[in-house]
Amino acid sequence: QVRLVESGGALVQPGGSLRLSCVASRTIFSIYDMGWYRQAQGKQRELVAQITRGFSTKFADSVKGRFTVSRDNAKNTVYLQMNNLKPEDTAVYYCNALLGRAEHWGQGTQVTVSS
Repeated sequence: QVRLVESGGALVQPGGSLRLSCVASRTIFSIYDMGWYRQAQGKQRELVAQITRGFSTKFADSVKGRFTVSRDNAKNTVYLQMNNLKPEDTAVYYCNALLGRAEHWGQGTQVTVSS
C-alpha cells in the first residue's frame, strides 16, 4: 500500500502561483508513474499532469505553458508548480501513483482561485 499526502493548496488571486507537493510513503517511489488530477465541483476528475518513472511528462491542454510537474525520488515527492492561475483552475487536486494495475490516491488539497 502506498500512502500519498498532498499539501500546498490555498486561496490565491488570479495570476498567482502555487506549488503543490505530494509525499509518498513507500521507499520504492521511483518506480511509480505519478500524476496530478483535479476535480471541480460538479465535474469529473481530470488528469492535469503526469510524470513517469522515466521523467517523461504530459499535461492537459488547459494547463500547458502554465503548470510544470517534477519529482524528487530521494524525497519520495512529486510537485506541481502552478503559475498564472485562473478561476477555472479552482478544484480539489489529487495525487496519483500508478504501477501496472495498482493505483493509489491521496486525499486531495483544495485550490481556489478567486479575487
